[in-house]
Amino acid sequence: MMKPSVEPTTYAAYDLTIRKRIIPYFDKHFPKLLLRDVTAKHIQDYYTYELEELGVSANTVIHRHANIRKALQYAFKTDLIDSNPADKVQRPKKVKFETIPYNGEELEELFAAVKGTDLELGVILAAFYGLRRSEVVGLKWDAIDFDRKVITIRHTVTQTIVDGKYVELAKDRTKTKSSHRSLPLVPPFEALLKELRKKQEEYMDLCGNSYCEDYLDYVYVNAIGQRIKPGYLTQAFPEFLEKHGLRRIRFHDLRHSCATLLYANGVALKDIQEWLGHSDIGTTSNIYTHLDYNSKVASANKIPGYFPGQE
Repeated sequence: MMKPSVEPTTYAAYDLTIRKRIIPYFDKHFPKLLLRDVTAKHIQDYYTYELEELGVSANTVIHRHANIRKALQYAFKTDLIDSNPADKVQRPKKVKFETIPYNGEELEELFAAVKGTDLELGVILAAFYGLRRSEVVGLKWDAIDFDRKVITIRHTVTQTIVDGKYVELAKDRTKTKSSHRSLPLVPPFEALLKELRKKQEEYMDLCGNSYCEDYLDYVYVNAIGQRIKPGYLTQAFPEFLEKHGLRRIRFHDLRHSCATLLYANGVALKDIQEWLGHSDIGTTSNIYTHLDYNSKVASANKIPGYFPGQE
C-alpha cells in the first residue's frame, strides 16, 4: 500500500524494519497470533524487548512504532480490526541527539590530513559548503559554472537496499525545493575542481578501455572512473579519523560544523538556512545554533553589571 506513495529509500527502510526486526520478533514470541488478537500489551512488550534486550535507542523504537501504527491503522480503515491497538501504547521518550561539531582548528587539521586522499573532496563539500552526503556524491560537472563562479546543488545519489541488494538511486533533484540552491565557487575550491578534472582526463588516457565511462558527468569518481558510493563516506570517514588520531565524529557532523562556524562568525540564521538548504528555519535554529565557548563567556560577562549593588 505504501510503496507507490513514498520515495524508494523510505519504502526500503520500512521494508527492512518490518521484515528483519518486527516480523521475526512476533514469529518467535507469538507464532500463532492473529491480526484480530493483537493487543497493546503485545506491542508494548515488543518495544520493551528492543530497548532492554537488544539495546536499541528510544528513537529507533519510535520509528518502529510509526511503522506498526501505520500498518494497523490501514487494517482498521479496511475493517480488518475494530480498533488500532498501537494507539494505546506508550512510546518511549525521544532522545535529542547531541553532537559536538569540529571547531575551526580541528577543521584545519582535518583538511591537512585528507589533502590528496579520496576523502578530500567529500570532506570539503560537507565541511565548507555544508552539503549532505547525497549531494556530495551526486555533484555533477554541469552544476558548476566556472564563468559565473557558482555551484548549483540539484543532483543527489542515495543508497538503499531493495530485495536484499544494495541499490544506488541517482536523481536530478534534491531532497526538497529548498535544498535546490546556488553557492559561490570560491577560488581554492575552484582550483581543486580544475585539478580533479585534469586528473580524470589523465586517468582516462592511462586506463584506456578499462576506464568506466558510466559516470563521466559526475565530479566525485575514483581513479578508474567509478562513482564514489555514499556508503564509502559513512564507513571510511570515521576509520580515517581514528587512523590519524582525530576526534571521532560522523561524516554528517561536518555539515553541523559548517553551520556552527557560520553562526559563530555572525552569519544570520536565515542565511545559514539558505546555505544549508533547510526548508524550515526552525530546523536551523534547533540543530545548529551551538554558541562557541567564547560567545558564552562574552554573554556571561554582561550579567554581573545587573547584579544588585553593582555600579
